[in-house]
Amino acid sequence: MKVFITGASSGIGEALATEYAKRYENTDSTIGLVARRSEHLQKLQFKLQESYKVKCAIYPLDVRNHQALASAATDFMQQHGTPDIVIACAGVSRGTLTEHVEDIAAFQAIMDINVMGLVHTFQPFIESMRKAGQGQLVGVASVAGIRGLPGAGAYSASKAAAISYLESLRVEMAPDNIAVTTIAPGYIRTPMTNVNQYKMPFLMDADVFADKFANAVENKRRFCVIPWQMGWVARLMRLIPPFIWDFAVKKAPHKKRLDWDWL
Repeated sequence: MKVFITGASSGIGEALATEYAKRYENTDSTIGLVARRSEHLQKLQFKLQESYKVKCAIYPLDVRNHQALASAATDFMQQHGTPDIVIACAGVSRGTLTEHVEDIAAFQAIMDINVMGLVHTFQPFIESMRKAGQGQLVGVASVAGIRGLPGAGAYSASKAAAISYLESLRVEMAPDNIAVTTIAPGYIRTPMTNVNQYKMPFLMDADVFADKFANAVENKRRFCVIPWQMGWVARLMRLIPPFIWDFAVKKAPHKKRLDWDWL
């Protein structure tokens, strides 16, 4: 089994890398790990190789850099072959407000990472998967992409775009027997959510989430909300008329604008 994961140095990405290493322990499997922070990747590589006896290839890079990702993909395929699963997990969140000119850079970066990062991750692998006649592309979206949340315009917009993009890609790839799976997490206990100062319903630990994520991928689910309770919340969110939605969330707590280190 060959799995390639972006955003692997912490949070959901790290949990997924660990989950796949557990699932393919002591097999001739390789996990490609991509993240910006080289030292975190090196520690994770050592842990997974020592604990689970799987091979790990690490690529310290920013998913906003298409050329760097293309080079990493080429190297991975030359060394290990076409991956069975490519998971675009890199993502960021920060509170944003349109009236603040200084938030324009945050809007741009969030869209570039959360949306274009998906494109940059998948594009280099599609030709090889098409030739192989198989493969699976997995994108991490969010329940926050179902409806716009106050104070999170950039994040909600990026995840809404991710959901639509992945749906388009799923239909495009179907004739080539390449599966596309969209995973929409609810609240998962990670550094991204640890800064939230409000109630997070159905909060799930990252390792539990990773197990359910891998199961959904194995079953080639088209669209999956985790945890399942948030799936019902997402269905309800879609049905609420705009005037009721506006009234319900206008006083909702906002994510802090400065809890972010990507800029």
